[in-house]
Amino acid sequence: MIFRRRKAKVGIAFGGGGARGFAHLGAIKAFEQFGIKFDFIAGTSAGSLVGAFYSNGYSFKELYDIAKNVRIKDIRKNVLPFTTSKLDGLADVIKSNLGDINIEDCKIPFAAVSVDLKSTKEVCFTKGNLIKAVTGSCAVPGVFQPVEYNDMILADGGLQNTIPADIPRYFGCDYVVAVDVNKSRTYGTDSTKFLDVLTCSIRILMKSNAIRGYVNGDVVIGPETKRFKSTRTDGLEDMIDEGYKATIDAMPKILELFNKKPRKKIKALPEDIIFVK
Repeated sequence: MIFRRRKAKVGIAFGGGGARGFAHLGAIKAFEQFGIKFDFIAGTSAGSLVGAFYSNGYSFKELYDIAKNVRIKDIRKNVLPFTTSKLDGLADVIKSNLGDINIEDCKIPFAAVSVDLKSTKEVCFTKGNLIKAVTGSCAVPGVFQPVEYNDMILADGGLQNTIPADIPRYFGCDYVVAVDVNKSRTYGTDSTKFLDVLTCSIRILMKSNAIRGYVNGDVVIGPETKRFKSTRTDGLEDMIDEGYKATIDAMPKILELFNKKPRKKIKALPEDIIFVK
């Protein structure tokens, strides 16, 4: 009898970062160039949106064609002070391209990370309505209205896990590549405007949980996105270029992961995370 060594499974985790998430497309462009296929995809906030399309087989070009036509006003339709916007615009983008599908219908196993405001726990969706899971993951407090789903009130996953590099490990991955499109998240603000103060406060809160992504990522890709705003789509091409360059620089280490020996699997799921699976 011939025994073959099990091939190591490698996952990808796309982090949050608002419009800076366009840099994820550059990473995907580089992955395609080197023929890289991941076994599991996880995403938080903007990373969950990109991950949803990537897990359904969308190529860099297909993602780019969608991205170049998206404007912030199409996503955040209510711009009045002290008010939040529904995520109907984002839901429409997903539905018009992917349809109203469930996560378990994705071509590659996928997880969208959110937070339940009722329990305050992180929620990991690998089953259920894709649109609800992704819009919930993208519901930045103070900017978008929370998403009600399955007796939960969902808000941006970045409140608990902005770079979800640990998630693929719970689903059988030996190694994880993480993409942090917002490594400058700690910058402050000189403004006292409501939205500027709120978003700065959220950045401060997210600083500590970003460390979790670095600890769990075997390779962390960090594009230079500081000069771009998370609330504007200006610089789409440049953000893609930054994502591509950072991924190409990390490529030797990424390719090495696919040739490593498998690790022991994590057996028990943590109790502080709600897994919808």
